[in-house]
Amino acid sequence: MEGQQIRDALMEYKTGVGELAKHFPDIAETYNRFTDACFEEGELCRKTKHLIGVALGVLTGDEYCILYHCKGAVDQGATDRQVLEAACVSAAFGGGMAMSQIVTLVQESLDAFRTAH
Repeated sequence: MEGQQIRDALMEYKTGVGELAKHFPDIAETYNRFTDACFEEGELCRKTKHLIGVALGVLTGDEYCILYHCKGAVDQGATDRQVLEAACVSAAFGGGMAMSQIVTLVQESLDAFRTAH
């Protein structure tokens, strides 16, 4: 994916959530409140939580989560090495499928988000 495609994919996700909210506002609002609460500063800082999100997104092959949490980690001050290391942990569990996401989408999204800053 190119940098603009990555940013477009994030916008597509946000637009999709907005469309879902039109049909199921309670579900969308509840989900958003829950995930917002999960990523609030707590015993773990937001950066660490987004690094965990990157690893879980890679492990599950969820491209939108990979993009969203790579951006979140970068926005919270994570270095490329920190994001990549967190993603690599998932390869210990997810093998080749996880590694294929790391060497493509994770690295491409880091390039896109660094360029945007």
